[in-house]
Amino acid sequence: MSILISKNSSSQNFINNDQTIYESLKNAINNRSYKLLTTGFFVCGFHVTFVSTHLPAFLSDNNLQDSTAGFALALIGLFNIFGTLSFGYLGSRISKKNLLSVLYSLRSLLFLSFIMAPKNEFTVLVFSATLGILWLSTVPLTNGIITDIFGHKYSSMLFGFTLMSHHAGSFLGSWLGGRMFDLYGSYAPVWWLCVILGFISALIHFPINTNVKLSYDIKSAI
Repeated sequence: MSILISKNSSSQNFINNDQTIYESLKNAINNRSYKLLTTGFFVCGFHVTFVSTHLPAFLSDNNLQDSTAGFALALIGLFNIFGTLSFGYLGSRISKKNLLSVLYSLRSLLFLSFIMAPKNEFTVLVFSATLGILWLSTVPLTNGIITDIFGHKYSSMLFGFTLMSHHAGSFLGSWLGGRMFDLYGSYAPVWWLCVILGFISALIHFPINTNVKLSYDIKSAI
């Protein structure tokens, strides 16, 4: 049997790899970086579900054809493939938390540009393709940070709890978009909220510390 331990383990703080699920979750809940990461992922959920739920109605309100909305959502899905693979690759070479900060900042700048731009087929499709690159590129980076800090043993479980925050953001983005439209007859307040939340999330990721490992990253092979 061979045991591979993360590099520089002697200079880092570790917890016994025999910890239980409860102990692992307790360590995560008490870890500042995990809480920041989970909070940031809430914003991701807010963004993607607001757009996917309300973009067709928003485009219809701007006198664009239903087919444009269909193409827009399709482009988001298509370019999401390239974006997720690209950011996942970059995350294996440069700081994942910094990439997340850049990603959320780019989302906010994109939303801001879309708010200010004229609404026609060209601007909508450019917006959609660009947003697709930034769409779920957060997932490999977020999951990677969790694994970097806590190791592989309970990484899926810990990411699941982080994903709950994403779903909570998804609910709020979907509901609030409809609620604001009912109240004001416009999606503008929520578009601006998307801009603000993106910049807040970008700032949230800067203090994340991935240098201190909270679990042995042990792989065994016979």
